[in-house]
Amino acid sequence: MSDDKNKENKSKEYGEACIRHFEQLSGRRGNWEALWEEIAQRVLPSHSQLFQSKGAGRTDGAKRTEYIYDSTASIALERFGAILDSMLTPRNQKWHRLTVSDKSLARDRQVKLYFEEANQVLFKYRYAPKANYASQNQQNYQCLGAFGTGSLFIDALANEPGFRYKAMHLGEIYFAENHQGQIDTAYRHFEMTCRQAIQKWGEKLPKKIIEAAKTDPSRTFWFLHVVKPRGEDFDPGRLDHKGMPFTGDYISFEEKCVVEEGGFTTFPYPSSRYTQAPGEVYGRGPIMSVLPAIKTLNEQKKTVLKQGQRTVDPVYLMHDDGILDTFSVKPGAMVAGGVDAQGRPLVHTLPTGRIDIGKELMDDERAVINDSCLVTLFQILTENPTMTATEVIERTKEKGILLSPTVGRQQDEYLGPKIERELDLASRQGLLPPMPQALIEAKGEYKIEYDSPMSRAAKAEEASGIARTIETVLNIVNVTQDPAPLDHFNWDQIVPSIAEIQGVPAAWMRGLDEVQQIREGRAQQAETEQAIAAAPGAAALANAAVKAKGK
Repeated sequence: MSDDKNKENKSKEYGEACIRHFEQLSGRRGNWEALWEEIAQRVLPSHSQLFQSKGAGRTDGAKRTEYIYDSTASIALERFGAILDSMLTPRNQKWHRLTVSDKSLARDRQVKLYFEEANQVLFKYRYAPKANYASQNQQNYQCLGAFGTGSLFIDALANEPGFRYKAMHLGEIYFAENHQGQIDTAYRHFEMTCRQAIQKWGEKLPKKIIEAAKTDPSRTFWFLHVVKPRGEDFDPGRLDHKGMPFTGDYISFEEKCVVEEGGFTTFPYPSSRYTQAPGEVYGRGPIMSVLPAIKTLNEQKKTVLKQGQRTVDPVYLMHDDGILDTFSVKPGAMVAGGVDAQGRPLVHTLPTGRIDIGKELMDDERAVINDSCLVTLFQILTENPTMTATEVIERTKEKGILLSPTVGRQQDEYLGPKIERELDLASRQGLLPPMPQALIEAKGEYKIEYDSPMSRAAKAEEASGIARTIETVLNIVNVTQDPAPLDHFNWDQIVPSIAEIQGVPAAWMRGLDEVQQIREGRAQQAETEQAIAAAPGAAALANAAVKAKGK
């Protein structure tokens, strides 16, 4: 058997094995797809019809809002995505920094400068126009809120330095966990036109697709992107894809053969779950928790709309005495026979239910939905603008307590692996500065410190504790008129720490050296003022001494 034929057979065997594994993963999540479709129909209709049927029968631009009578859940989901984006990954500030856990290395100036520059590189290329990070990250947060699972594909730009991001729809990506509960396997089942496939792979494609491209470039074919830990063929000493710990193979689904072999040194699909039930791979989001409330609210809205229509355009009750032939409800109409000889009305409206009760019931369901999507949590400061600083810190602490589970999970499962992937891509493209010798000896050890508003809210307990303590001590000072209890506070540590927790820009705060200079100047000024104040007395004493000596 020739080498080409042997290679083709191996390609077929590997392709068939990957497709079988994919079909096993697909077959195990039928219940999930039914649930996701139900949520999409009522909350995120743009994602509807993309799960169980893989988009079959879906028409682009079709109206898919027939299940939505009340838009509270859809609006709450949009705000949920905006809240996570602004609180976890705000575009207008550096929401993380790189450092080392070794304190001696952390004090090394060259190491500090290296990590500062590396951090700047990540933000520069992450928010570059071609990266498309902001929109894809926002879409990922919406999927996290609606379906409980979000995934982002991160890869290098094709023809220039940089990164590119793409939010993965759950209808086309399938996951598997390792023995530690971490997602380490992803199968992406996606569709491409012949033209797109030719642009990406050219002559590597099967002949069937190449021939189809000549007659119908818009015809679509299905492909499979297989990313999983490399097995027995992993060789760390090799420089090609066989030396990478993750596969990155593309397979033609129809032809069951490998189109492109590849690999990744880091997992390219950082994914997160909002919450996770025991034994389940996919997560559960806040919208899942309030799906009964969303259904109830839709039914209540239909009922209230019916009652409202009856109230505005009521049903009339009339005695059957011939008035029906001349009865009119047009403005300005004159209806003869509408009253009897004594002026009593012969026409009445059908009594309707109480719409105000319906609105109260709907408001209850809306509050539940908004609470689940964190909307009401962030209305505190706007609704209470006259709060004192202590009250603001206390409310921020309460937010931090409620947000801690969300913060921790997203940092561990999503943001951390994402930053690791970006660092890997930046390193492979030569975008990072030269590593200092001290860090090379430490084998490039680093850690990520998060500085987002949500992280600061989670740390607000420290600021809340010191604020309560200061308030208590001030009460003691006011009662005793003795300022000595204030000597226990190290203000040079307290003030900068509170400013950092509250997110005050560093440029707005003076450094300790500047503060010390101001204090020294203040002390000198005080000494000068004392000398000036004491000058008349000293002069009088001197004159008195001179006179006494003259005598």
